[in-house]
Amino acid sequence: MYLDTCVIVKLVSHEPDSAAYHALVAGHPVVTSELAVAEVRSALLTKERAGRISRQSRVTGWRLFQDKVHDHEFVLLPLNRHVIERAGAVIDQCHPHVALRTLDAIHVATAELHGGEPMCSSDQRVCDASEFIGLAMVAPPQK
Repeated sequence: MYLDTCVIVKLVSHEPDSAAYHALVAGHPVVTSELAVAEVRSALLTKERAGRISRQSRVTGWRLFQDKVHDHEFVLLPLNRHVIERAGAVIDQCHPHVALRTLDAIHVATAELHGGEPMCSSDQRVCDASEFIGLAMVAPPQK
């Protein structure tokens, strides 16, 4: 299963729907872009600045992410020129139907190029773009 960063953050820090996403990915191999290394760290710092998590929770979440990468629970797919070029093409392909942001397009392109793994995201733009280009999707957990 391909996870974008918003789902990974739910798995390494507490959010209202974290338990549902833990259940959704349980027993499935998880892949994501190397982009997640910077995005997860940034998201955790943003949550701390906003007062939604403590410094300790941020540090714990970051360590948990690193441990899951180290233990190959999260497999990082390469971010390279081919992915960047495909991301640009995905943005073009989705225009004007989906206003896809660059980093989201990188996730969609990585998932597409990796092939075989359904996309899992809680970001509506990522879901819309993935569906628009024909990627298999994992239905988000029921709230």
